[in-house]
Amino acid sequence: MATATLLGSSFAIPAAARRASSSASTSLGFATSQLAGLSLSAGAATPTAVAFLPKRQQLQPIVARRVCPFTGKKTNRANKVSFSNHKTKKQQFVNLQYKKLWWEAGKRFVKLRLSTKALKTIEKHGLDAVARKAGIDLNKK
Repeated sequence: MATATLLGSSFAIPAAARRASSSASTSLGFATSQLAGLSLSAGAATPTAVAFLPKRQQLQPIVARRVCPFTGKKTNRANKVSFSNHKTKKQQFVNLQYKKLWWEAGKRFVKLRLSTKALKTIEKHGLDAVARKAGIDLNKK
């Protein structure tokens, strides 16, 4: 019996299997594997039935978008220009801030995430007018 090594484990190849594979390869005119006809097993405790589980859906993380709901401002893609005039892309993010503002019509504070530009606009025109123009319902915030 000859021994062969596969992925670090060695096993014996019976002489009958070697003779059968060599005679088959000469009659067919091409070489076949020396492992043809052998059954390799990991051990006696291999399961016979495989349970197929449904594929899990990939859940996307919930991340607050970098967009101001009042002004619609969002991330800008710009060029970063070096001294040698080599341009690489960079992102210019909106200056978003979490802010508690007094809502006069609702007689309560509302916590908002808005840009500093929207904050200046709210100071000038009022929270109700800016929210109405942007189509934002402050009752549910």
